[in-house]
Amino acid sequence: MPHCSSAHPDIQTWQQALPHGITLSCRACGEPGRPVLLFLHGFPEGAWVWDPLLLHFSRPENGGYRCLAPNLRGYERSSAPEDVKAYRAKHLVQDIAALIDTPCTSPNGSAPLAALIAHDWGGAVAWSLANQHPALLQKLVILNSPHPGPFLQALQNDPAQIAASAYMNFLVQPEAAAQLAANDFDRLFGFLTGHDASLQSLSTQTTAFSPDWLTPAVKAQYRQVWQHGLQGGLNYYRASPLRPATAKDPGASAVQIPPEALRIEMPTLVLWAQDDVALLPCLTEGLDQHIADLTLVNIANATHWVVHEQPQRVIDEIAVFLKAPTAPSP
Repeated sequence: MPHCSSAHPDIQTWQQALPHGITLSCRACGEPGRPVLLFLHGFPEGAWVWDPLLLHFSRPENGGYRCLAPNLRGYERSSAPEDVKAYRAKHLVQDIAALIDTPCTSPNGSAPLAALIAHDWGGAVAWSLANQHPALLQKLVILNSPHPGPFLQALQNDPAQIAASAYMNFLVQPEAAAQLAANDFDRLFGFLTGHDASLQSLSTQTTAFSPDWLTPAVKAQYRQVWQHGLQGGLNYYRASPLRPATAKDPGASAVQIPPEALRIEMPTLVLWAQDDVALLPCLTEGLDQHIADLTLVNIANATHWVVHEQPQRVIDEIAVFLKAPTAPSP
């Protein structure tokens, strides 16, 4: 049964068992039975990063949504299978599709989500879910998570994005988890600040920064997630071929994606922070070829961690998008 989180009295946390044997640790607030907003986090984050949005959109004056954020498999207290194959896209999509069908999300039956909102690896799951199970959601919101079509093209043909993504080839190494966890997660915090050597040497920007949002309290929340282990989050990179090719690994060079697997039919908002050193603005080019109803908003002076840096801007853009009428199906 849900119980109150110590972090905020309005946020409930619980372990949600799914029919296929996976359990996801979840956070939620808002009245059950209301239209649902489902939030998916990325690496190396956790469901808690969405707390300001859960609290905002659950308020009656802001829509009164039921807001739910699971920790993806491999994170925090969610199930973390050891087999890398368990982190392939089909299994990650299965988790979220099953979660949407549970009474905690759809107490009155299988009503579609009002919107699926996702960042980074959560966005990768969301793109696939929206393509494979369009009936499960009315709208899609993506924050700095590349659609697989433009991403594949960039990893095959764009030298700047290939260089910016080369850090992935460190994250798939057997020693990555130990190196990231050493010295109180010093190197993992470097990913958040831009100080990590793999980001500095392989991206198109070389200036590290000291973000105001990375306070001692926020660092403590990250540590609470990371202390459960890093291997699950790193297995997302190991299970996916969408990474730069190397002499030992063909990576994205050996991948082909059929056009039907790229199509997104529901209204989609893409928010893209322009100073993301790992996922460059070029990844938004050509999106309209794959998305029937696209709204693209570029956010200046923000990095990959835009949810932390500009939460009010993110909230405002999502609020406008949620209020926009949805065209009837033909």
